[in-house]
Amino acid sequence: MSRGDEVVEAPITIRDVAARAGVALSSVSRVLSGHPDVSATMRAKVEEAAAELGYEPDLLAQSLRSGATRTIGFIIRDIANPLFAVVARACEQELRRNGYSLILMNSDGSVETESKNFALLRRRRVDGVIASLVAEDSPYVKKTILSLRAPLVLLDRDVKGLNASAVITDHALGVKAATKHLIDSGHRDIAFISGAANVYTTRNRIKGFSEAFADAGIPLPEKLIALGGFDAEYALIHARHFLLKNPRPTAFVAGGIGSTAGVVRAFNEMNLTIGKEVALVALDEWPLFDVFATDVSSVYRDPEAMGSEAAHLILEVLNGNEPRESVIATKFTARASSQGVL
Repeated sequence: MSRGDEVVEAPITIRDVAARAGVALSSVSRVLSGHPDVSATMRAKVEEAAAELGYEPDLLAQSLRSGATRTIGFIIRDIANPLFAVVARACEQELRRNGYSLILMNSDGSVETESKNFALLRRRRVDGVIASLVAEDSPYVKKTILSLRAPLVLLDRDVKGLNASAVITDHALGVKAATKHLIDSGHRDIAFISGAANVYTTRNRIKGFSEAFADAGIPLPEKLIALGGFDAEYALIHARHFLLKNPRPTAFVAGGIGSTAGVVRAFNEMNLTIGKEVALVALDEWPLFDVFATDVSSVYRDPEAMGSEAAHLILEVLNGNEPRESVIATKFTARASSQGVL
């Protein structure tokens, strides 16, 4: 096609892709629409032909025809937490393999911002939402989610009365093992610092912590428990407070990457050597733990498994299945930070 001296190439269509791949037009349509009932061989053949031709689907036209946008919203409680970067990446990779794109939104720990994020995704007509909620007891939560009118997958959250899927981590399993390890090592005054109790993550962690003391027949050190924030500043303030007690705690369980950073800062301020003068267990792992002088004992939850499973759950519902819950185990690993004290 020409316009004056300018040559304008006709756009590549799915008919061209079908001809190049040597398959039926309907097969190309099924592959490009992300239909699950397509063989790996067929998918590879069509995708290769599309790439060779430089085919680019008209997403707006597809959306108008199907009523679907092929987009999934992902609302993160706090994007500063490096764990969620891994979760989001694994989720995005799995969705992309199935023909969906991801819209990432950060609530920055604010319930009000979270509510606005849900409203924006509703206006964008996303096909589904994956969310790590700021809180479970907010008056915004149910009202906002129910107005979404799209499949929902919750990450480590338990909101009653919602017809939603959920990826749930069995934090109690790993925390109980970690606390038992500390108790068996002779610790009794064990401090526990974590986020607020209005989210499943904290409630499940404190469940494991409490069960370990109950099993050992030892009173729970309730005055050494601080539940209110996952951030470093909250942990720093409360770790300082606990370390000024007499007797001071001989061990700390820090509920997350931010909490661990705050607790370690408190140790450094008081010149306490981790693993020799005070024991530490971190709930969640972080690559930068490698820069610490002492290897950190930790309770590990697999962020890649969380992300890919969240994608699987949202795709299941989009393909007509009922919402369900998927549980991911945690694992405690003892290292130098929780040994050699006492």
